[in-house]
Parts: sequence; structure tokens; C-alpha cells
Amino acid sequence: MKRIVVFFFVLWGLSSFSPDWGFFGHRTINEYAVYTLPQKLFAFFKPHVDYVREHAVDPDMRRYALKKEAGRHYIDIDYWGEAPFDELPRSWAPAFNKMLVIQYENTKGDTILLKACRETGNKMMDSIFYKKILKDYFNDEWEYTCEDIRLLYPEIKDCVAAIVHDSLTDYGILPYNLVYTYNRLVGAFDKKNVQGILRHAADIGHYIGDAHVPLHTTINYNGQLTDQVGIHAFWESRLPELFALDQYDFMVGTASYISDIESYAWEVIMDTHTYLDSVLLIEKRLRRTYPSDLQNCYEQRLERTVRVECAEFAKAYHEALDGMVEQQMLKSISALGNIWYSAWIDAGQPRLTDIETYSIEVDTMNIEFNYQNEIHH
Repeated sequence: MKRIVVFFFVLWGLSSFSPDWGFFGHRTINEYAVYTLPQKLFAFFKPHVDYVREHAVDPDMRRYALKKEAGRHYIDIDYWGEAPFDELPRSWAPAFNKMLVIQYENTKGDTILLKACRETGNKMMDSIFYKKILKDYFNDEWEYTCEDIRLLYPEIKDCVAAIVHDSLTDYGILPYNLVYTYNRLVGAFDKKNVQGILRHAADIGHYIGDAHVPLHTTINYNGQLTDQVGIHAFWESRLPELFALDQYDFMVGTASYISDIESYAWEVIMDTHTYLDSVLLIEKRLRRTYPSDLQNCYEQRLERTVRVECAEFAKAYHEALDGMVEQQMLKSISALGNIWYSAWIDAGQPRLTDIETYSIEVDTMNIEFNYQNEIHH
């Protein structure tokens, strides 16, 4: 896995140690998105607001159980060159196939590596991705047969075993995963599956929150390439922890329908990425000009002494960002409300108030990926 995050279970609930918005941030985004919903949908979500709030951090828990979970939280968009990053397909299948490497063994025992079809829009490749790979995408390996290879390369007659290598996920699949999770939410709404609705609604809240964090859109995700290691938690955990409750207004208005979720996901990513330079440059400037002995302090957390950015230094960074953190957090709330509302619309606006609203607990480690049953085309 490209990114390894040390997770302190003993510190559960302390936002300074979360790898994303912080537990406070993710939970707040999910909670306040409920209040953007129109009455018919609000009536369903309101009794479950505690659930979608508390389970907003489930995807972070899964990062330490599933090898490929981490890639769902970010996309290194700058790996693909410069904006508008036209080299990267916006749909998941052609993007995956663009980076795919096929390995097969022939009758002589030789191992052969093949680059998959590099052009986008190859319908055969896309079909194999959706039918054979996506259903097992988050497993360690996929079922990939010699028959599949022969569909792509009819000239290959001596294949006896085959496997594919994914080189896309290491650079992140966040916008593709947003569409994937959205379609699962649509399917759950369509079936009036309370457990599915709440699980996917909470999950997509986490991912849309991540999509609004500039450091989730870059190879330099923790400032490791610019001598700014630690900036990730500083921006998205420490600042909200210190200032959000006292300074932010989380009421963002009423949710709107999104007609094209794929385009919407990419618009969010592209907009978020525009803030990256400011996040990095402002922090670097402050590190150079602010008294070094006043930048980092030590605090007691659950009988532990931990190193954090001093409150006054954090305030200077927060003010220099000119409202960026609040803005991105509010955008997350608004976008999540839009996504929940749109999924309900796309499912045919099912009547949900007649579903029994009971207490529900989901095993966050039991992840099912049943593409045929839950994905709507």
C-alpha cells in the first residue's frame, strides 16, 4: 500500500490523530448534511442522524483491514501532469484499463507480461472490467482467465493461466469511488433497504469530505516532497478542532439535484485541487517567519503527551488561509446533501416514511461488493 497510516485505537475520538478531516470533521459533515434535505427525505434521515454521524469514520477504520481501502480516499491528480489532466479518463473502466498490466503463463511455462489496450473507450476492456473485475476489486486478486485474454488478444493460443495487476489504485480512485458508492446508495434506496441506505450514505459522506481536502488531490499529500511533513493533519484536523465550533456556521441551505454524478465528482476534485498551492505555500511562509519556538507545543491526551501545533501558530495559519477550511467544510456538507437527495431521486423517490425506523448497527469490517445486485447502469 502506498500510504501507511499509524492508527491509535486508544485515541479514538481525538480529531488530531485522524488521517482525514478528523473524527469531529467527518461526523459534523454527515450530521449537518441531514439538515439540507427536503422534508420527505429528512423525515427518513432524522431518526438516524446519530447513525450517519457516528459511522462517518467507518471508511477510516477499514483502511487498516482492507489493503485497497486507502486508495478510495484520495487521487494523486498531479501524477497525471497538469490541469485539466486530460490524460486521465473520467470513467473508471477506461482509467483502470489504461494502467492495467496482464500477466499470463504459456504452455512452455514462460511468464508473459502484456500491456492492456492503452486507448480509452475499448468496449471489450470496459465490459471485462465491469463484469469480471469490479465485483472483486477490493480483494487482493481478481478472477481473470485465459478466455478473457483471448477476447482481447485472439492471436494468443498458448495461455494456461492469467492474472491482472492494478497500477491505478496506488494513485487513488476517489472520484471513481464516489460514483461507485453513489450507485450503491441508489440501489439501496430503490430496494428500500434501510441498512444499505444508511451504510452507503455514511460512507459517501466520508469520501465526499475527503474530496474537499486539497491534500487528498496530490502526490505531496503530507508535504513530504516540500519539507512540510505533518501539514496534512495540521490543515484538516488541528484547524477544525480548534476553530470550527466557535467560528463556523454549518447551515448551508437546501440540497439540489445533480443530473450527472460522474461530472460532479470530477468538478469537486478539480476545484479542490486549485487550493493546493495556497495550503502549502502559506504554511511554508509562516514556518519561515513565525518564531520557531512558538510553532509546536505539547498537550496531554488520555494520559499521553503529544506534539501538536501551538494554538496561536494554528490561529495564524487559519487566518492566513482566509476562510478556506470553513469554506471546504461547508462545501462538503452541501455536496453530501446534494448526493443523498440525487440518489433518492434517481431511485424513483421511493416512499421511505412507511419503513420501520429501527436502531441499526452495521459491521464496518464486513464489506460486500455485489456489483450485479447493487449497481445501477
